[in-house]
Order: sequence, then structure tokens, then C-alpha cells
Amino acid sequence: MDDDILVADGFEAALIGVGRRALQPDIAVYDEDKCIEVLMAQGMDREEAMEHFEFNVVGSWVGDKTPLFMGPLDG
Repeated sequence: MDDDILVADGFEAALIGVGRRALQPDIAVYDEDKCIEVLMAQGMDREEAMEHFEFNVVGSWVGDKTPLFMGPLDG
């Protein structure tokens, strides 16, 4: 993986690939469900993990190289 790609600390087990976009930097792509599992393995219950993930992980913008968190299609 490119050394310039920004990764989410502690979520290595949830990393599923690299996203590429026209004229934009490559970004790390994570599986949301696996991220929740990582947080639960650290002692959070599902509700706590989901709240922490939404607010502190998905809700953190760190520039154009901010990782992408991918979830399942609804419906």
C-alpha cells in the first residue's frame, strides 16, 4: 500500500482495500461491520461501538485522504 495513504489506527483487521478516484489521492477503505467488531473486541457493547464509530471514526474529517468506511447496500 502507498505510504501516503492515511489509515485508521487500530482498525487494521477491518481494512479491505484501497479506493481510487479520478484526480484524487488513493484512500484506505474499511468494512463498517468489521470496524464495529474491532470496537466490541475492545470491550464495548454493540450500541456503544456503533455510537463511537459514527461519532469518532466516520465523523472525523482529516482532509482529502480521509479513509472511506463502506457498509452494505440497504434494500
